[in-house]
Amino acid sequence: MQFQGTKDYVATDDLKIAVNAAVTLERPLLVKGEPGTGKTELARQVADSLGLRMIEWNVKSTTRAQQGLYEYDAVSRLRDSQLGEERVHDVKNYIKKGKLWEAFESDEKVVLLIDEIDKADIEFPNDLLQELDKMEFHVYETGETIRAANRPIMIITSNNEKELPDAFLRRCFFHYIQFPDAATMKKIVAVHHPDIKDSLLTTALTQFYEIRDTAGLKKKPSTSEVLDWLKLLLAEDLSPEDLARDGADALPKLHGALLKNEQDVHLFERLAFMARSRR
Repeated sequence: MQFQGTKDYVATDDLKIAVNAAVTLERPLLVKGEPGTGKTELARQVADSLGLRMIEWNVKSTTRAQQGLYEYDAVSRLRDSQLGEERVHDVKNYIKKGKLWEAFESDEKVVLLIDEIDKADIEFPNDLLQELDKMEFHVYETGETIRAANRPIMIITSNNEKELPDAFLRRCFFHYIQFPDAATMKKIVAVHHPDIKDSLLTTALTQFYEIRDTAGLKKKPSTSEVLDWLKLLLAEDLSPEDLARDGADALPKLHGALLKNEQDVHLFERLAFMARSRR
């Protein structure tokens, strides 16, 4: 079971090695990187490449680890007991299975994505340590133990918003997705915009990397944002000459696809002002 990338996802050699190492070791693959570098999409493409079903657990700031196992609705059971409902006698009627339970009880191997784990409370990763180690958990309300019939391929993403506990990191295989260089970015663009002219692409990417390298930029534009920008350039039928900038016009064409806050827009406006002042 080897991941070699797909026609819709450009995976670098080191990323393919990381995925296959995690599969071999049967450890979760912890993937970090800038937002928009394809961390979430990686899980979908691994599932597609290996012909496996994917189960997705999207973590929010309010998500608790227990929700990934199961939730017991004691309030509904109390209400039903007061109403004399027959279903109240079976506690299983009030247990909602979580994503980990769903993955563990699958008859076939699945890919389990735990997306943006760093959004949750700092204790969230620690609360999953036993489940990651033993691939099982206990349901106290029913007395049963849920064990993974087939150990899932687990991919965990993080935007590095907060540090993850050492005990959690020891249980993972780690990979950091570097921001694509120009050559890799051209391959990524070719997947999404195969008909784009090379002259336009070269000019646009040169400008894109210049913007990313601008000192003082608060939010660097990501891969997903440059793909959106190129889509707009194609829709507007712009030429390489149309993208030309001078000191008086430092903002890129259709900059709203690349610059996502007013501080960065003001930065480029100040650069234009300074350029004009030097003339």
